[in-house]
Amino acid sequence: MSPDLDRLAALAVRFGANVQPGQVVSISCEPGKEEVVRAIAAEAYRAGAKFVDVSWFDPHLKRARVLHSDEESLGYVPPWIGQRMLDLGELRAARIGLTGPSAPGLLSDLDPVRIGKDPLPFVPEAVKVVNDQTTNWTAIPCPTLPWAQLVFPDLPADEAFAALWEQLWHVLRLDEEDPVAFWKERFGTLTSVAERLTALQLDRLHFRGPGTDLTVGLLPSSKWIAAQMTTVGGIDHAPNLPSEEIFTAPDPERTSGTATMTRPLVLGGSSITGLKVRFENGRAVEVISEEHGAVLEEYLKRDEGAARLGEVALVDGQGRIGPLGTVFYDTLLDENAASHVAFGSAYAMTAGPGDQEKINVSQIHIDVMLGSPEIDVTGVRADGTEVEILTAGVWQI
Repeated sequence: MSPDLDRLAALAVRFGANVQPGQVVSISCEPGKEEVVRAIAAEAYRAGAKFVDVSWFDPHLKRARVLHSDEESLGYVPPWIGQRMLDLGELRAARIGLTGPSAPGLLSDLDPVRIGKDPLPFVPEAVKVVNDQTTNWTAIPCPTLPWAQLVFPDLPADEAFAALWEQLWHVLRLDEEDPVAFWKERFGTLTSVAERLTALQLDRLHFRGPGTDLTVGLLPSSKWIAAQMTTVGGIDHAPNLPSEEIFTAPDPERTSGTATMTRPLVLGGSSITGLKVRFENGRAVEVISEEHGAVLEEYLKRDEGAARLGEVALVDGQGRIGPLGTVFYDTLLDENAASHVAFGSAYAMTAGPGDQEKINVSQIHIDVMLGSPEIDVTGVRADGTEVEILTAGVWQI
């Protein structure tokens, strides 16, 4: 297909980030995405942006650092990188991130211990800005040829690229006459489910299915939300496009059991496959994988909260990503195909004032997918009463 980049840009700028006149707009991306970046920048200026700034992260430079840097300096992050994020919050800026790997597998042959010491491109200041709700932001996928060849390895390069565009167009609802109307309807449905789930005041969730028997404790004030947020200045925005999830903050002390991940995890430039994690007393105590699991193990050593959960998210079978059956090797897409949990930092808005000091804090936030139509989710109240939540991908509440 020949994508209409202006249409994609309009969805990201006008609906996703909801850029306002006079705002500074930050675009974060990797090399190979220049055409989409330019289309988004032009649309942002049409929306009245004061200035558009682009932040590039080149994974080849990360490879060079992991290969050649001194061991002691691998964890160093120059202060201006985190400060830039904080300044965007101070400016009440808009942020747009372009997801999708530009060089998949680039770090797969490197020492996982060294990979795990370099946290970039993630910086903890990004979580602070989200929790402070000072920026209106979104993330949206942007195809690259290497990514397309990873997803569709049996197709010629040009056909793979076209196939990836076609599927992304579909999951973004850009194949509809009015994609924004479709997203508003979908978010309305998810928000309604989130409100009903919050009202149940569950003590914990139980995930059961092939290779998975996992209990995730919740906080007394855990609040379920869909991927719609509002800044402190009252600007509504959709942080992820596409988004099919509802999520909340778990109790970081009360996760136990085993979870078998149903989709690969792309982390530190490596694709981790066949992943299984065992939890005790809230911590991941064992990581088993077919390939590259040591990369995750190193990330989970980053700090005290890294091996604990900061998010639990539920995804039903009515979205457009899961039914495709495509493994995208991109967290934004794959996490919205299946229920998932996230190691590391929690989002403050998913817990009430009495529990915000209890949510997990970490320098990382890593989503891992454990859901599928074969994984049923049951809620349990404090008195032991069980409530069916998701069965075969269908909401039961």
